[in-house]
Amino acid sequence: MRLKKSPEIRGSKTITVIAEGVTVEGKINSPGITRIDGNVKGEIISDIEIVIGKEGKVNAAIQTKNAIIAGAYNGEMNAAGEVEISSTGKFIGTLIQKDALLTIAKGGLFKGESIISQSSSLPNTNDLKANTKKSDIGSTNKPAYR
Repeated sequence: MRLKKSPEIRGSKTITVIAEGVTVEGKINSPGITRIDGNVKGEIISDIEIVIGKEGKVNAAIQTKNAIIAGAYNGEMNAAGEVEISSTGKFIGTLIQKDALLTIAKGGLFKGESIISQSSSLPNTNDLKANTKKSDIGSTNKPAYR
């Protein structure tokens, strides 16, 4: 008997790790999941997911599908899917999403701007003014509800 192998998602086995104590400046392009426990400054494209660990510090423009923030993030993030800020997470900057899929755990911090794009794909930041609905959200210590 032959077992059929299920098709794999491109990049699903690719995990990029920036370990604690490591500093990276520049551009990171990952076809899979990216985990950051060190320091990153620059630009990050992670096709599936980005995870910023408790010790991670990121000052970068990020484009990803999903994101989990448990450390410190400062910058502009374009996310096609869910964004979760854990109880230890700090997000300062701008979040751009197609749908409002932001979860902030009790103790988590979101300080900046949340932009919900009304177009079918995520916009370039230059095109945002004409095609968006804005809401300014300050820090919160309350649990998020969906």
